[in-house]
Amino acid sequence: MRGQAHTLEATVAGLLMLSSLIFALQMTAVTPLSASTSSQHIENQQEATGEGALAAAAEAGALKPAVLYWNNSSARYHDVGDKGYYESGLPDNQFGAILERSFNENGIAFNIYFRYQTATGESKTRRYVFSGSPTDNAVTATHTVTLWDDDPLYAADETAGSTRLNTQNMTYPMPDTGANLYNTVRVEVVVWRI
Repeated sequence: MRGQAHTLEATVAGLLMLSSLIFALQMTAVTPLSASTSSQHIENQQEATGEGALAAAAEAGALKPAVLYWNNSSARYHDVGDKGYYESGLPDNQFGAILERSFNENGIAFNIYFRYQTATGESKTRRYVFSGSPTDNAVTATHTVTLWDDDPLYAADETAGSTRLNTQNMTYPMPDTGANLYNTVRVEVVVWRI
């Protein structure tokens, strides 16, 4: 009789534990977009790819010319539409080629922003490449470019033009913040998997 009571008690305890486990599992939804070590690993890889693309562009001397890839007469970047930034394509320069190899060929979406200061110290942002709204798992990489008063604007063929940042009637969107330093631009790449 005592053995039957212990067996019944163990069975009831096991059912209670099993019911608790099932209830707990139903309370937490696991989806393909749930955070996991694998998604964190992918985000780390994307951040490293963004940092690598910016470092490669800076090392190749392509990042600063990309920031200065401006048509002073049309008051916009070369070959952009009415919105004033690259939306359905990339800039036709060395930086655009680096972006193509780093992101587009690997199925990674990205946006590029230029963040700079106004003469009054206010922070402003300008779109350079816009692929859409990032997902929740997007990561960011940045690199800073210093612009000087005598830096030239770059033509569509990537050659340094005769127009300099300190030229009269300048249409360049980032203002002169004073002295010899024209402005400091933080190039920001926001990356996410499609």
